[in-house]
Amino acid sequence: MPAVREYFRANGTKVRAHWRNAARSNGQVALLAAVVLVVFAASGGGASGANGERGGGGKRLPGPRPTTVYPITWPGWDKPVPKPSPTVSYPIVFPKQGAR
Repeated sequence: MPAVREYFRANGTKVRAHWRNAARSNGQVALLAAVVLVVFAASGGGASGANGERGGGGKRLPGPRPTTVYPITWPGWDKPVPKPSPTVSYPIVFPKQGAR
């Protein structure tokens, strides 16, 4: 469908911008609208609602349920782990860089 921009006619009348059907397409547009309506009716009438109901059937679909227990705790949460201590008591001398 071509878009027609706003313009002025020769007699000064203002014509608003609009969409225009192609020539001899009215029958095709009506057929397309009928097909869309048939498909919509056959599919059950649309999307489900916010509460889980669908098309007036009265059945409620089950919703998600939480599977986690809050607050989350781990084993040994209450017992702090002691910090590691050095295993040697003598100083270790590391060679300086560049010395061989």
